[in-house]
Amino acid sequence: MRLRNVLAAAMVLFAARGVALAQTSFTVHETRITDEKAVFATVESPNLVPARTRIGGTIASLTVRQGDTVKAGQVIAVVADEKLILQVRALDAQIAGLQSTLAQARIDLGRAETLFRQGAGPRAAADQARTAVNVAEAALRSAIEQRASAQQNLNEGQVLAPVDGRVITVPLTAGSVVLNGDTVATIGEEPFLLRLQIPEEHALFLHAGDTVRIAARQLGARVGTTGTITLVYPQIVAGRVVADAKVADLGNYFVGDRVLVWISAGTRPGFVIPAGFVETRYGLDYVRRRDAAGQVVTTPVQRGLPHPSAALPDGLEILSGVHDGDVLLHP
Repeated sequence: MRLRNVLAAAMVLFAARGVALAQTSFTVHETRITDEKAVFATVESPNLVPARTRIGGTIASLTVRQGDTVKAGQVIAVVADEKLILQVRALDAQIAGLQSTLAQARIDLGRAETLFRQGAGPRAAADQARTAVNVAEAALRSAIEQRASAQQNLNEGQVLAPVDGRVITVPLTAGSVVLNGDTVATIGEEPFLLRLQIPEEHALFLHAGDTVRIAARQLGARVGTTGTITLVYPQIVAGRVVADAKVADLGNYFVGDRVLVWISAGTRPGFVIPAGFVETRYGLDYVRRRDAAGQVVTTPVQRGLPHPSAALPDGLEILSGVHDGDVLLHP
């Protein structure tokens, strides 16, 4: 029994040692490597929309300043026009008088109809009283419509934010005299985007939907992030192509902030392997590979730049020393 236990323990130890000695392999294949070029981009708003006045007058209140966040339809200023206020008051008084006139006309109509039914009054008097009621009702409706129109003009003194975004400029102050159509504030529409200025020689490699890489420690982030090209403008200005890129979480940064971005500058064939298969000794890089005879040999290589991907998060380009179909062994 003791001998059997000793043999079993020895077999387990040997198996564990075999697992420890087992080496992970990687087969080298030629792939397309995307070259990148560093360019600067700026944080911009898709549209700068002016918030304009709809009536002339004096700015009675201004509730925003540069940098404030606003929602579409939010009141950002109120323009007061004294003439409109006086017109509304006059119409209120006119409506009150017409309501009294209508009430009296209805009383006269009731009295005339009663006398007519009793045979004590002519039919013409009842018809005349009914006409007076109709005229008073029409006059009252007209005055009410005029009052609603004047009130609408007065309500249009409210300057509303046209879109969701941030206030970029406020050129006026409370007390300023404005005319119909004057700009009270400029709103930068959200979400913000990155606007890239790219040398024209790289225009052929840039397309909508391409991914751009943003450097670490840009936009206040500790790690790099990516964005997507949404629009490539068809006009070349001063030797540069303009493109817009959509990146998440740009809403809290300064408009015009410069950001370092890497864009695609074409593709070429190359070899990318996991960085863990490269061993550095005395300043030189080596990989272990299995030759045609099945022997493990150590081969010096020249490393390139990192090329991480979803399949190889630690991908590293090898410039020389490996060939298509080589089987590499983990050191």
